[in-house]
Amino acid sequence: MRNRIKDLRKAKKMTQEDLAKQVGVSRQSIIAIESGKYNPSIELAYNISKAFDSIIEEVFIFGERGEE
Repeated sequence: MRNRIKDLRKAKKMTQEDLAKQVGVSRQSIIAIESGKYNPSIELAYNISKAFDSIIEEVFIFGERGEE
């Protein structure tokens, strides 16, 4: 699963630390999610999406062709 977190964060002038605090996780968790090394729980994905005033599908890209 891919995501647009980094782009959305930069558009809002938000740091990884800012986002982490807002959604209640560590900065390292945000780094891992942004890089695709960790898929968040549905609750965390929802909270991240709400931090950007978006829906999950606007932040996370599910099941594109060629993706495992």
